[in-house]
Amino acid sequence: MSYPIDLRSDTITKPTPAMRRAMAEAEVGDDVLGDDPTVKRLEALAAERLGKEAGLFVPSGTMGNLVCLLTHCGRGDEVILGDQAHCYIYEQGGASALGGIHPRPLPNRPDGTLDLEAIEAAIRPDDPHQPRTRLIALENTHNRCGGAVLPVAYMRRVGELARRHRLKVHLDGARIFNAAVALGVDVKELVADCDSVSFCLSKGLAAPVGSVVVSSADFIREARRARKVLGGGMRQAGVIAAAGIVALTEMVDRLAEDHANARRLAEGIAELPGIVLDPATVQTNIVIFELHHPRLSPQALAKALWERGVWLFAIGGRRLRAVTNYHVTAADIERAVAVFAEVLR
Repeated sequence: MSYPIDLRSDTITKPTPAMRRAMAEAEVGDDVLGDDPTVKRLEALAAERLGKEAGLFVPSGTMGNLVCLLTHCGRGDEVILGDQAHCYIYEQGGASALGGIHPRPLPNRPDGTLDLEAIEAAIRPDDPHQPRTRLIALENTHNRCGGAVLPVAYMRRVGELARRHRLKVHLDGARIFNAAVALGVDVKELVADCDSVSFCLSKGLAAPVGSVVVSSADFIREARRARKVLGGGMRQAGVIAAAGIVALTEMVDRLAEDHANARRLAEGIAELPGIVLDPATVQTNIVIFELHHPRLSPQALAKALWERGVWLFAIGGRRLRAVTNYHVTAADIERAVAVFAEVLR
């Protein structure tokens, strides 16, 4: 068998040669003591790219989101978020378990957004029987909604709503650069109305590890305390931060290739027997589709594809997910489509 086409996630990306060189040559210090120059460079670069005052390097996107929720909310406070949000489904209830923060889930629409009227209706009155609403949390791009992009106009409207009610907005921007590239806008525009943003370096940007939280300088000072209590204080972390600098300076524009490959995949499999998928819904690098096939379950399809060198996940119900990434070429997509056809026909 030739090499596998790995569509399980963009988290499988390996560091580029430039990243490996930067990691080997990185100048380091003790980040907990505030003297790792490479970490400081990454944090400053991230803050500047997203139009915020300061940044905080954290080991993972899950920690980045939790650090922000702990900084925005006290015990018993409430966060409004989507019922398909990553931080609601996939982060082990950390905000509740560790922060005593109450989630108020609202239905995500297919495009990843939350209805603005529903958000406003969910905001609690000043009533001692109810938790205090402190925060609205969004996700852009939206993973479980097929990599859907929340546009600038929507982000602004949520920000305006939040300010009217004296609430804060946190963005799980794990793939925010995918969103910016897909929309053709400066990432600063997308996050201008967010009080905090966590974004990943280790997905489409191909760094081996790490995320960055960006916000105001005051918020980041408090967030650093939350990172410490979660065990996220690292020492000579410049070794991994160096890869993050390369990710931000060299890997953003090429995300458009991943998006194009995802559309090619969607178009190639949409007409195959049993596949339910509208290629027009594929905006970034995530392709989620349903399988309604007379002889194959989603799990059986994933197994058959795996055995033929195309790796992806069944994600529940009739749905499967494929994610394009730095290691998947246009030629790989053509081969993957041919394998799908072989299995399904």
